[in-house]
Amino acid sequence: MTTILIVDDEPHMVELEKGILETNNYTVLSATSGEEALKVLEKQTPDLTILDMMMPGMSGRELAEKIRANTKTKNLKIIFVTVARFSEIGKELLNDLSVLDYITKPFDNQDFLKRVKKALAK
Repeated sequence: MTTILIVDDEPHMVELEKGILETNNYTVLSATSGEEALKVLEKQTPDLTILDMMMPGMSGRELAEKIRANTKTKNLKIIFVTVARFSEIGKELLNDLSVLDYITKPFDNQDFLKRVKKALAK
């Protein structure tokens, strides 16, 4: 069973993404902050992590940096979900952090699922 960790400070986004993924037979873990996500990652290593970029406290970027700095999680597959459009500088950051994709909110549910599947196949 493929396990995906969703990290988003907006509970309705967690529920939406969780619903799409669970309907398609994925096991879903969730966290509403970067700190909570790090605690989840101490116990379990998902196949993919979907991170919201804009979160209070620890941003998605900061969380991705911590994931990459940890030997246990450094190879974790990451997708960003964000309301922001990435500039060229932002795209360089994605490459630096080995982020596989970024999905812009609001998203089409089928497109979201297709991109998750593509990231898992990499």
